[in-house]
Amino acid sequence: MNVRTLGMVSAIAMSIAAPALAQTAKAVAATDLNIRSGPSPFFDVIGVIPGGTEVAIDGCLDTASWCKVAFDDLAGWSYSDYLAVGVEDVAVALSTRPDTVTVNTVTYEDTVQTQSDQNTGAAAGATIGALAAYALGGPIGGIIVGGILGAGAGVAVVEPSETTVTYISQNPVETVYLEGEVVVGAGLPEVVTTYKLPQPELRYVAVNGQTVVIDAETNKIVRVIR
Repeated sequence: MNVRTLGMVSAIAMSIAAPALAQTAKAVAATDLNIRSGPSPFFDVIGVIPGGTEVAIDGCLDTASWCKVAFDDLAGWSYSDYLAVGVEDVAVALSTRPDTVTVNTVTYEDTVQTQSDQNTGAAAGATIGALAAYALGGPIGGIIVGGILGAGAGVAVVEPSETTVTYISQNPVETVYLEGEVVVGAGLPEVVTTYKLPQPELRYVAVNGQTVVIDAETNKIVRVIR
């Protein structure tokens, strides 16, 4: 197995339509971003915000990188390292809590589900490391004037073949839990065991309840199987 942790991409200031975002409880998803039923990787994915799409922010946890979001008819939680807001015409992660952006502080109060979440984490051995966020001007990557780069900053995408996707569906593996969120471009730590595929340049693993395909050389996620 040839794996290594994700190296950070050189920081580049990236412009977005900042004035509309900087003073409102709105953000833009820097990539396809999960909406989960609670603020933890142990909670179920209930939807996805397409990369480059604006989402309403109801508030963020004070001590963790999770924000309560509303998108279409869904209400849930998304990881704020990949929610971009504009500060002086530069895209920055909402998790940095820039002074010019007003976001409410919220708490998570579903004690029954929280206990279930904790039990799930205990059964799974809790988290064994953290996903490395891809970065351009902080953890945010891919946002440019008029759109989104897609695929994750700095990721040379090797598309899984139909044979590879079929192999994955026929050979499920046990999930591991990592701090952070599963997105294309994020990197897995060395402690994660990955599995061979018919395409030798790719491997796969289940992370935070979702199967991901990774580049065997860089250990970066190149596809999230949804």
